[in-house]
Amino acid sequence: MTKMMDGTRLSALILGVAMIAGLASLGYLLGNALIQFKEYERSVNVKGLSEREYPADVVIWPIVFAEASNDLEQLYNSIEDSTGKIRQFLLDSGLEASEVSVSLPAITDKSAREYDSGTRAEFRFTANQTVTIYSSRVDQVRSLMASLSELGKQGIVFTGGNYQSRPEFLFTRLNEVKPEMIEEATREARQVAEKFAEDSQSELGKIKRASQGQFSITPRDTNNPHIMKVRVVSTIEYYLSD
Repeated sequence: MTKMMDGTRLSALILGVAMIAGLASLGYLLGNALIQFKEYERSVNVKGLSEREYPADVVIWPIVFAEASNDLEQLYNSIEDSTGKIRQFLLDSGLEASEVSVSLPAITDKSAREYDSGTRAEFRFTANQTVTIYSSRVDQVRSLMASLSELGKQGIVFTGGNYQSRPEFLFTRLNEVKPEMIEEATREARQVAEKFAEDSQSELGKIKRASQGQFSITPRDTNNPHIMKVRVVSTIEYYLSD
């Protein structure tokens, strides 16, 4: 009986020692994992920029002219005559009929205005008419802009200088250049991160998170609106370790 009890105690002791050793080993492994995890908690957040210039590949050019008359029928006849001259000028210059569109005229009856200063206007009716060019032949249309004064000599009054008559230039090939620009921005961001890691005597690890900003397309400047500046910024966070 005594031998049986001694054997039980010995087994319990061995089991206890084994459990203590196991817990110690587990604690050691968990401790190492925690240390490694804390090492990877260090990170650096960097930005990479890709910026390029491309020529616009589409132009929208609204040609706005004005007419005035005291007779409404005569006003419509004048609008039709001037519109025909502009359209013919554009077609003779090499544009296709599908590239030219004409909107309805905006006519104002000055005698019907609610507020009147009391000054009698010279013409009762005034009208603005817009002929719009939508074309992918940007250089050709830009050359036409400079020669539009020829129509002015025929008595057509153009209302240039306002917002409605400004040409708009578009860059529609963004999907073609996106991959290269994203790659360039990502590469620049990594170079910045590598420099930071070197200066801080750290090792650059894997990407923790990354985000890509929106692409922006803007004219290069007011004198060259047909040259488009395409820009994107990528933000990347890298792990750091000693």
